[in-house]
Amino acid sequence: MHAADRSAVPTNPLIPVQNTQQAEMAEGAEHARAADSPDRARNARKVLRHSVRAQVLEALRAALVDGELAPGEIYSGPALGERFGVSATPVREAMQQLALEGAVECLPNRGFRVLARTPRTLAELAEVRALLEVPVMLRLARTVPVETWESLRSDALATAEAAAAGDLPDYAAADRAFHRAVLSLADNAELVRLTEELHRRAQWPLPGAPRVRRADLVADAAEHSALLEALIAGDLPVVESLVREHFAGAH
Repeated sequence: MHAADRSAVPTNPLIPVQNTQQAEMAEGAEHARAADSPDRARNARKVLRHSVRAQVLEALRAALVDGELAPGEIYSGPALGERFGVSATPVREAMQQLALEGAVECLPNRGFRVLARTPRTLAELAEVRALLEVPVMLRLARTVPVETWESLRSDALATAEAAAAGDLPDYAAADRAFHRAVLSLADNAELVRLTEELHRRAQWPLPGAPRVRRADLVADAAEHSALLEALIAGDLPVVESLVREHFAGAH
C-alpha cells in the first residue's frame, strides 16, 4: 500500500464487501418485521450491527497481518467504510477495539494511525509467550491422553494448508487456532485469552519488513505437526525441545 493511498485496504480481506451490504439490507428488513415489537427491533439491531462490526474488525486484523494497513499511516473511518460498503460507524468501532489491542492510536478529527512495532517489542512478546505457554504445554504433555492429541490433527493440518497456499492472514488465524486448541486443554480461560492476545500482537509485521515467504510459513507449520506427533508419541524430551525452539524462532 502506497503512502499516498491511505483509504486503500486489501483486495482480499476476510470480509467480502457484498456481505456487509447484505447485512445492512437484512437489518432494514428485520426492522420492518419487528416494527410491532420495540424490544425485538432493538435486539435485532444489536445483533446485526455486531455482525457487521465483527466482520470489519476481522478484515482490519487481516490487513494488519498482511501489511496492507501500513505502520505509521493514518486511515479515516469514512474512507475505510466506503471501501467496505458500510457506514463509518462499524469501522470506527472496530478501530477503537484495535486501539485497545495496541494496534492503532486514535487521532481526533483525523482518524487512526497504525502503530509501529520494533524488533525489541517482538522479542519481548515472544519471551512472555514462552513464559506462559511452555510450562503449560509441558504439563499437558504429561497428563493429556493420546486420543485427545489425535483430535488436534485437523488444527495442525489447517496450518499446513494455509502455509502451502501462502495466505498470510489465513495462516495467522490457523496458527492462533492451533495454539488455542492446545492451551484450551489446560481448562484455564484466562490463560487462553491472554495468550491469544499476545499471539495476535506478535503477528503484526515490522515496518518495512519483507513479506513473509511461503517457505517460512511451511516451516513454521511443520513445527506444529512435529510437536503434535511428539505429543501423541509421549516423547517428552522432544516435546520440550520443539516447544522451546518454536518460541526461540519467534524472536
